[in-house]
Amino acid sequence: MDWEAPAIILDARPYGEADAVATVMTEEHGAHRGLARGAQSRSRAALWQQGNLVQVRWVGRLSDQLGSFSAELIHPAAALVLDDALALSMLTASCAVAEGALPERQPYPAAFDGLLHLLARLPQAEQQLAELVRWEVQLLRDLGYGLDLSVCAVTGGTTQLEYVSPRSGRAVCAEAAGTWKERLLPLPAFLGPGNGGPGDPAQWADGLRLTGHFLARDVFGLRHKPLPAARVALYDRIAALKDAPDA
Repeated sequence: MDWEAPAIILDARPYGEADAVATVMTEEHGAHRGLARGAQSRSRAALWQQGNLVQVRWVGRLSDQLGSFSAELIHPAAALVLDDALALSMLTASCAVAEGALPERQPYPAAFDGLLHLLARLPQAEQQLAELVRWEVQLLRDLGYGLDLSVCAVTGGTTQLEYVSPRSGRAVCAEAAGTWKERLLPLPAFLGPGNGGPGDPAQWADGLRLTGHFLARDVFGLRHKPLPAARVALYDRIAALKDAPDA
């Protein structure tokens, strides 16, 4: 059995002296693992970098086998952000979330398309932070943990939505929050009705905190795994950016 498709490399872990067990994501086959022979060799190591878009071919004797990959580079996303610490942090965080959150071999076309567009625009790092948070909201929705950010859970109103319940994932307006607001998660404006604007460091930090809470609880927590270290590091970086004097 075999198939061929454009794929995003989510992870490639060393296996033996020269090979790697790679996880890629395609539109039709979802997150899929396979043995990438020679992936650690000098001539192939640059290809099997996290975040790269490749044309991959998977071959296996049976459909449920690990099988093996061969690939050709389409877009070197990893190389293009190697000298940009923020963009590189966004790349490793989004790939780590996808690799850890997605059930193997189940297609999630919207999540694939969103990640594909995000990685293609990562050289514009700060302009894409709101898109990364929106992608995580889409991923939660695809996995069955959709957030309701369009209407207040208490009043039914659609204005002044400033908070989200950490229990239900539903928006709460400023008026209804009252004394409970310290227990609620801030809702950044770019996630509210209209999804307006690219946001700012404080909103990016709020957005990452919001999606991180539900990813940690509903996706990784149910698998008894922590939120990926790369995702935690991205939040810490943005929180520090928010607190910088010129932020």
